[in-house]
Amino acid sequence: MADEVRIDKYLWAIRVFKTRSEAAEACKGNKVKVNGADAKPSKMIRIGDIIRVRKAAIYYTYKAIDLIENRVGAQLVPGYAENLTPQEELDKLKAPVETFFVKRDRGAGRPTKKDRRTIEAMWDGINFDDDEWDD
Repeated sequence: MADEVRIDKYLWAIRVFKTRSEAAEACKGNKVKVNGADAKPSKMIRIGDIIRVRKAAIYYTYKAIDLIENRVGAQLVPGYAENLTPQEELDKLKAPVETFFVKRDRGAGRPTKKDRRTIEAMWDGINFDDDEWDD
C-alpha cells in the first residue's frame, strides 16, 4: 500500500465525484482544499489529511482514514474516508432551491455559450451563507 495517493484519484475512488476528470476539474477550479490549502489534481494526500470539497453550495469535509486508488463499492467507502461534514451544510440539501428567471426576448432561441456562461457566473455570485439572513 502506498504512503501517498493523488487527490483526484482518491476523491474518485471514495465516490465524491463520478469520474476522475470531474475530480481533476474540481481541483483545478479551486473547489478542493487539503488541510486548508488549495489542491491541484496531482496533490498527494496521506492518512489523516482533512479534505474539503465544494459541490454546488455545500462544503463537504472528509478525513482520509486509509488510502485507495481504485474505485470501491459504496458500502466500503466508510473504511477509507470519514465524513466530517457539519449538519448545517447537509441541511442546505433540504432547503428550498431559490431560483431566478433570466428574461429572454421571444424568438431569441436557445442561450449561446456566452449567455450560458453569464448565467452560470450569476449563480456563482450568489452567496448561499445564512449569515446575511439572521436577524
